[in-house]
Amino acid sequence: MSYLMEVGYLIGSVSFIVGLKMMGQPDSARKGNLVAAFGMAIAVFCALFLNASGFHIIGNIEYIVTAIFLGTVVGTMMAKRVQMTAMPEMVSLFNGMGGLSAALISVIEWRHQMHLLADAAVEGAIDMASSQMPVGMYLAIIAGLIIGTVSFAGSIIAWGKLNGKLGDFRLPSQQIINAIVLLAIVGLAWMNYNGYITELGEINYTYFFAMIAMAVVYGLIFVFPIGGADMPVVISLLNSFTGVAAATGGFMYHNKIMLMGGVLVGSAGTILTVVMCKAMNRSLTNVLIGMAGANSGGSGSSSAGGSVREVQATDVAIMMKYASKVIIVPGYGLAVAQAQHVCHELENLLVEEGVDVKYAIHPVAGRMPGHMNVLLAESNVEYDKLIEMEHINPEFATTDVVLVVGANDVVNPAAKTDPQSPIYGMPILEVDQAKQIVVLKRSMKAGYAGVDNDLFYDPKCGMLFGDAKASLQKLVNEVKSL
Repeated sequence: MSYLMEVGYLIGSVSFIVGLKMMGQPDSARKGNLVAAFGMAIAVFCALFLNASGFHIIGNIEYIVTAIFLGTVVGTMMAKRVQMTAMPEMVSLFNGMGGLSAALISVIEWRHQMHLLADAAVEGAIDMASSQMPVGMYLAIIAGLIIGTVSFAGSIIAWGKLNGKLGDFRLPSQQIINAIVLLAIVGLAWMNYNGYITELGEINYTYFFAMIAMAVVYGLIFVFPIGGADMPVVISLLNSFTGVAAATGGFMYHNKIMLMGGVLVGSAGTILTVVMCKAMNRSLTNVLIGMAGANSGGSGSSSAGGSVREVQATDVAIMMKYASKVIIVPGYGLAVAQAQHVCHELENLLVEEGVDVKYAIHPVAGRMPGHMNVLLAESNVEYDKLIEMEHINPEFATTDVVLVVGANDVVNPAAKTDPQSPIYGMPILEVDQAKQIVVLKRSMKAGYAGVDNDLFYDPKCGMLFGDAKASLQKLVNEVKSL
């Protein structure tokens, strides 16, 4: 490898790391994304125009550049048009494309290796009937193929479930079936290694294509039974799968930056999966075997019982204006209504009145980690006002008013008090400890997990029904008129 390529790959690798670090803070996430994109541009340039001898244009450059151009145009248009509420499904779709790319790389490399063996046999350099591919190369190809295919199939199902096109589907004895299919994939991989050359010295693709088919089946049955409440965990896990599949490409082609990028995505996705499992009270083991918990489809009944107390915007405005401390809890409803800007306006009005205002952020608020952080940063909310769950929970007991905007499951006290609840044990924002609670919600419909919220029946809780943006605008107007 030429020193120019080495330097280029080094710059690209450092850019990936620095960009990923910057993405950890909402105020620098956009710049971090650009830094990582710069690193990828450097990597692509090195791969296309440099080799061990120096400057060299790769073959079929016109097709490659055309594909890059088309992908850039399509990706840019999709990213600009997508609503923030649809971001999780877009992440799932794009991740599926990454998995498919890794799988196709393995297919192409497998075909390439088979042709090398055939050509060597024709030239008499080897006895094709008794030849074997190096174990390391074989494992890299097959691992990329299987993991990439599972990630692609699973991500497409996750995309369909998130946008409502697909529902939950569970087979009898799901865990056993999953295990059998996984063992079948491993068995086919073993048989393929020992049988990709027939006794006549011909290439046998039977086991190879059977392995692809079984990987697709596993990707489908892995995700289909999982309910919507657990889908963010699955997307994160599939993202780590895609990273691992990409890393195998680095092994295949001895490409250091491809390996680095895959390792970063795989490790970051794995860490995020563990964090989300903890936040949603799901076992990583259960997620891995495709039993992360289907939607309960709650009946809508509350274990607390009782009636709800409806409040008016005027009453809520008075409470908040004359409070000492207010905590706003943003949720998916805020994202759906695109109410982040008017929410920030309300915050500014309260701060001008001397009210201490903070935002409580649950790890999976908005259905994806960082969703609320990015949404609020977009409306110029100061980052130091966004407080993570473990740091904000002790403050609720000293808070005068908590304003819950579109959040549901992440503030449900049943997670702490009702062992029969599907979300029991899930860490929540303990808003029920506050002196007064106001929930902005369209209706009494159950949340993403399909269970009713006991918080709504708390005597301290008032319900302000309506679209989140419209309700917040009413509060802004009322505070201004006081």
